[in-house]
Amino acid sequence: MSRWPAGSQSGLREANAAKIIDTIKRFGGLTQVELAEATGLSAATVSAIVKDLSLSGMVETHPTSRSGRRAQLVTIARRTGVVGAVHVGNRSMRVRLSDVNQTSLAERSMPLAADHAEDTVLDRIALLIVDMLGMIAAEAEDLIGVCIAVPVPVDPATGHVALRGIMRRWEGEPLAEVMSRRLACPVFVEKDANLAALAESVRGAARDVAESVFVRASHSTSAGIMINRRIHRGHDGAAGEIGHVQVDPAGAICRCGQRGCLDTVAGADAILEPLRATYGQLSFRDVIVQAAAGDPGCARVIADAASAIGTVVAGLGRAISPAVVSVGGELTEAGPIFMVPFTNALRAHTPAGLHSFQDPVSSAFGTDAELVGATIMVLQSTDSTSLLEERA
Repeated sequence: MSRWPAGSQSGLREANAAKIIDTIKRFGGLTQVELAEATGLSAATVSAIVKDLSLSGMVETHPTSRSGRRAQLVTIARRTGVVGAVHVGNRSMRVRLSDVNQTSLAERSMPLAADHAEDTVLDRIALLIVDMLGMIAAEAEDLIGVCIAVPVPVDPATGHVALRGIMRRWEGEPLAEVMSRRLACPVFVEKDANLAALAESVRGAARDVAESVFVRASHSTSAGIMINRRIHRGHDGAAGEIGHVQVDPAGAICRCGQRGCLDTVAGADAILEPLRATYGQLSFRDVIVQAAAGDPGCARVIADAASAIGTVVAGLGRAISPAVVSVGGELTEAGPIFMVPFTNALRAHTPAGLHSFQDPVSSAFGTDAELVGATIMVLQSTDSTSLLEERA
C-alpha cells in the first residue's frame, strides 16, 4: 500500500509548478537547467512540468544559448505586448514587467542612496528595463509604455515635481519626457499614492464605489483621491498631500519648509527619534518588524503615528466623503498595531450625524499596490493594440 494519501502526488506537482512559475517571475526567464538549480527540483521534474505548463499556455520556451550550448529559455507566456511599472521609493526601487492581461512576467528591485539623483535613477531604470526585456525574450518594440511611481506629487501640466524640498535632486526635470526619449515609448510619471488609489478603484477594495481614498503610510504620508473613479490631482498635482497638513504649530520644520506638518510627527524620522536613546541605531524597517513581533516601544511609536495619521485622514474624509478608505505602505505591515489606533482616530474625529464611511481596510494588493496601479495607468492611457500595429 502507498504511504502517500490519495491526491498527494497531484498536490506535490501543483506545488512544484507554482514554485517554477514564481521562480520565472522573479528572474524573468531561465533555462530548464537554471530552473532546476534555482528551485532545487530535479531536471526530469522541471522538464515534465515545463512541458505541461507550455501546453496549458502558461509558459513559453524560446531557443537560446548558454556557455556556447543550445538551450530552451522558459518565460511566462506573454499576451500581445509588455508594460513597465516602476516604483521609486525613499531607499529602494522596484521594476515589474507585465503583459496586457496584467500577468507579471518579471520583477527586479535594488537599493537607492538616501539622496538619490534623478539622472542616476532614470539611467538605472532604463538599463534595467532593457535587461529584463531580454530575460523574457521580448524586444524593445514590444514595450507598450512605462509608468513610474514617485513619492511626491507631479504637476500634470508640466510633468515636474510639484512640491519643492521633498525630492530636491529631481526638481525641475520633465521626468516623463526624458524617459520617453530613452525608451522610445510612452512614459507616465505619477505620485505613488495616486497609483495605489487607482489600483484599489479598478481592481481592489474600492472597485464598487465612485469615491474613495487610499492612504499611503510609509517614510512619509500621502493620500490618493478618486472622484467619480478618476484620480483627483488638483490644479498643481498636490491634492492629497496630507503629510504636509499642519498638526503642531510649534513643531519641527518639515522638508517642505512649513512647521509641524504631519510628516514631522508620523514620518520615518519622527518614529525613529524617540527610540534612539534606548534602542540605538534602528532602521525604519527594524521598527516595523520589532513592533509586529511584540516589542512595546516600537509598537508605541507606530501606534502614535497611526493615531496622528487617522486624525488628519478624518478631516480629509469630511471634505471628500469617500465610500471606502484603504490603507497601504510599510507601516501597515505592523498589522493591528497600526490599523487599530488609525481606525479609532478616524472614528473619533468623524462627527456623528455626518455621512460616515465604513471602517478603513488594508490594501488589497499590499506592497504591490503602486505597481498594479502603474500597470493599469499605462493600459488605460495607451491604445496598446494600435501602438503595436504601428510598430509592426
